[in-house]
Amino acid sequence: MKVIEYNTVPETRFDNELAKGVSGRVVIGKDDGAGNFCMRVFELDKGGHSPRHQHDWEHEIFFHAGRGEVWQGDHWLPVANGSVAFIPGNVEHQIRNVGEEKLTFVCLIPSGAPEL
Repeated sequence: MKVIEYNTVPETRFDNELAKGVSGRVVIGKDDGAGNFCMRVFELDKGGHSPRHQHDWEHEIFFHAGRGEVWQGDHWLPVANGSVAFIPGNVEHQIRNVGEEKLTFVCLIPSGAPEL
C-alpha cells in the first residue's frame, strides 16, 4: 500500500519546442508494484501545453484544478476542475492551459507504456 502527497514526488520538467511549462510526476507505477496501471500527475503552467501526439495505448484523465482544453481531431474541447476525458489509443491529442492558474490533472495509462 502507498499513501502520499503527490507533490512530494520529484517532478520531471518539460519545456522545449514540443511541450511548454509542463511538470510530470509518476505517483504510482512499476516501482510501487503496480502491475496494471501507472498514475501520473501533471501540472501545466499558465500558457503551457503538452506536445500534440498519439500512441497505441488509451488513457483516462481527471482534471483536478484550473481551466484548459483538449485537442481532439480538428477542434479544442474545454475542460476544468472536475472534468474527465477518455483518449483512445491512436487518437491525436494535446492538452493546453487556457486559464490564469496551473492546470492540474491525473492521467492513468496501462502498464508497459512509458511512465513519463
